[in-house]
Amino acid sequence: MSKRESSGYKGEALKALINAGCQVGDVIRVTRYEKTYTDKPSSRNYGGKPVKQPCEEKAYEGILIPRSETGDDKHIVVKLKSGYNVGIRVTPEVKIEKIGKGTKPAFASPPLPEQKPELPKVIILSTGGTIASRVDYRTGAVRSALSASDLYGVVPELSDIARVKTEIVFSIYSENLTQQHWKQLAKIVAEHIWQGTDGVVIAHGTDTMAYTAAALSFALQNLPVPVILVGAQRSSDRPSSDAATNLIAAVQAATRGPFADVGLAMHETLSDIAIAVSRGTKVRKCHTSRRDTFKPVNGRPIALVKNNEIIMLTDNYQKRDAARKLVLKPEFSEAVAIVKFHPGLNPAVIDWHVKRGCKGILLEGSGLGHVSKYCFDAIGNAIKRGVVVALASQCIWGRVNMNVYDTGRDLLALGVVPLEDMFPETALVKLMWVLGQTSNPKEAKKLLKTNIAGEFSPRTMAEEIGVEGESADGN
Repeated sequence: MSKRESSGYKGEALKALINAGCQVGDVIRVTRYEKTYTDKPSSRNYGGKPVKQPCEEKAYEGILIPRSETGDDKHIVVKLKSGYNVGIRVTPEVKIEKIGKGTKPAFASPPLPEQKPELPKVIILSTGGTIASRVDYRTGAVRSALSASDLYGVVPELSDIARVKTEIVFSIYSENLTQQHWKQLAKIVAEHIWQGTDGVVIAHGTDTMAYTAAALSFALQNLPVPVILVGAQRSSDRPSSDAATNLIAAVQAATRGPFADVGLAMHETLSDIAIAVSRGTKVRKCHTSRRDTFKPVNGRPIALVKNNEIIMLTDNYQKRDAARKLVLKPEFSEAVAIVKFHPGLNPAVIDWHVKRGCKGILLEGSGLGHVSKYCFDAIGNAIKRGVVVALASQCIWGRVNMNVYDTGRDLLALGVVPLEDMFPETALVKLMWVLGQTSNPKEAKKLLKTNIAGEFSPRTMAEEIGVEGESADGN
C-alpha cells in the first residue's frame, strides 16, 4: 500500500495497514486488545481489597476508507455496516486483519447521449467545485470526480437543448483560483467564441464564482453570445442537488437567451421553480449553504429560466449578435489590496501595503463612504506615491455618497475614488483589471469611473432584494 494509494494515511497508521496487507476499500476487522486484567474494586472481596476482573475485547468490521489529508498519523477509519464511520487509534494492542477484498470508490461516466445537428452549439468548460463533485457514500467525502463530459452524461436532458462540447480547464476548488486563472479562462472562452459557439457555460465552485463572473465581465468585452457561470451548493448525486437544474438552465440561457453578457445562473429561491440569471458584476454569494445563495446587488436579475422558458426581467442588456467582434482584455494586476475599515484600524496596515509595492488599494468604508480620520495621513501618503486608492461601501446594498459628511469630503480631497454602488468584491476585481490595463494613476482613475460592464447602476433602487428573496419592505 503506497502513500499515494493510502488516501491520506501516513506514519504509524500507514505502516500498520501495510503490514496487514490492507488497502482502501478492503473489508477489514480491527480488534482492540486492552490489558487482559485490570484492577477493579469489588464488593464481593473480603476487606474491600481490589481483585482482578477480565476486560472484553472490542472488534470492528467494515470497509477501510480514506482519511483526510490533514488528519493525524495515528488513526484508521472504518465504515461500519450500520453506515457510520468509526476512527480507531493504532496502538500495539490493536490487531488489523483483512477479511475481504474490496474496491476503491470510483465513478464510471455514463455514455454521452446522441447529438442533434439542428440544435445550437454550446461549450461547457469545467473548472471544478461542487457542481463537478460527488459524494462518495463509502467515505462520506465530497470529491472532485466529475469532468464536464461527466456532467453532460448524467444530465441527458441537455441533448434536447444543444449540441454540447465539453472541456476541462481546471479541476480545483474555487478558493484556489487566482488572477492568472481568470486570464487563462478568459482566453479559452474567447477562443471558443471566435470558433463560432452559440454560447459558453462555465461550471465553477460557488465560493469565488462571483469574483470570476466579475473578472470575465471586464475581460470579455463586446460579447456576441452569452457567457454563463453555473455552480451547485449540493453535489450532483445527492437527492437535494441543484447541479442538474442549474446546469440545464445555464445551457438554455447560453444558447437561447437574447442577451450577450456574462451572467451567473443559480436558484432564485429554495425551490426548483426558477433559476435566476444575474449580471456578472452585480451578484454576490450571500449564504454559506442555501441553494438560493446568489443574490443580485443593487439591481435585478437579467432573466429567469422557468418551465424551460427564458423570461427577461430587464431591457438593459446587450443583445445577442453573432456578427459582433469580441474584444479580449484579460490582464489583471496582482499588486492590489483590500483594506476593510473597522473601529481602531491601524493605519500602518495601509503603509505596509504601500511599502511592499502595492499599486492599488480598495478601502471598504463604512456607510456612505467613510474611514477614520486617523487613517488620512497614510491614505494621503499612498496617493502621493502613485497608489490608486478607491472606496466601496462595506454595506453591500446602496451607493457611496462622499459629499454628505465632511469625512467623505476630506477623503475626496485626498484623491480617493468613490465607486458608486459597486459592492466590494466587484470593486476589488475591477481595480485589479484596471491596473492590468494601465500603470498610469490618472488613466486608472478614469477607467474606474467608466461603466465597463454594468458594474454601476444609474440610480439606487428603492426596493432591494435581500438574502430571503424578499424586498426591503417584506413584500
